Amino acid sequence: MRRIAATLTVVGALLYSAGSAWADFDDGVEAYNRGDYATALQEFRPLAEQGDAKAQFNLGFMYDNGKGVPENDAEAAKWHRKAAEQGDVMAQYSLGGMYFRGEGIAKNFTEAVKWFRKAAEQGDAYAQVNLGFMYGTGEGVPTNYVKAYMWYSLAKAQGNDDAAKGLYIIEKEMSTDQITKAQVLATEWREKRN
Repeated sequence: MRRIAATLTVVGALLYSAGSAWADFDDGVEAYNRGDYATALQEFRPLAEQGDAKAQFNLGFMYDNGKGVPENDAEAAKWHRKAAEQGDVMAQYSLGGMYFRGEGIAKNFTEAVKWFRKAAEQGDAYAQVNLGFMYGTGEGVPTNYVKAYMWYSLAKAQGNDDAAKGLYIIEKEMSTDQITKAQVLATEWREKRN
């Protein structure tokens, strides 16, 4: 009986602390949205240091934009990486962009492709556009118009205007067979996700 009571006490404490962490995160978001960056920082930092991916992304975003902290691209990249490695799609997209531009970390198109792909595979339209661009230009990957078209078309299906522009440009470089192959790949990709 004591063992059950002790277990219930531990489970209750864990649930309370998880609920408390979510409350702190929500308080941080509310503070950020009203421009109270000092409070947002106070709420996000402890959660980020404890490994909360959403808090890590938000802390990285604050460093990236100089909100509540001095702008610091290296610190932003550090926090985005921590969140990205846990699968946070926004952090993966942001880290890809930082590698692409060389902000806070050395410019590295191969790493940019890696992180854009992780976000794109989770359905992020912006990452899909960037991946389409990189396949279309051969930056970080060999030029592949079929893959470029596939990623652009997936983003366009989500209403991304930049994807439509990318498709318009890339179609001029492709044969009818290549376009058909790219459309099939996009359809297969969507079917796998559903």
